[in-house]
Amino acid sequence: MAKAQKRERVWLQCTETGDLNYRTSVNVLGGVPKLELLKYSPRLRRRTKHKIKRK
Repeated sequence: MAKAQKRERVWLQCTETGDLNYRTSVNVLGGVPKLELLKYSPRLRRRTKHKIKRK
């Protein structure tokens, strides 16, 4: 049986438009990482940087 991990659901916010486009889970054991990904922004219709936004 798998061991439960400490994970938290966070939003990925576009740095250019401020839209919350994606939702993902991150491992919070040892602190929340400074995650920055290139994801598709539907409003701009291109890939932009997205950062973690905690609600």
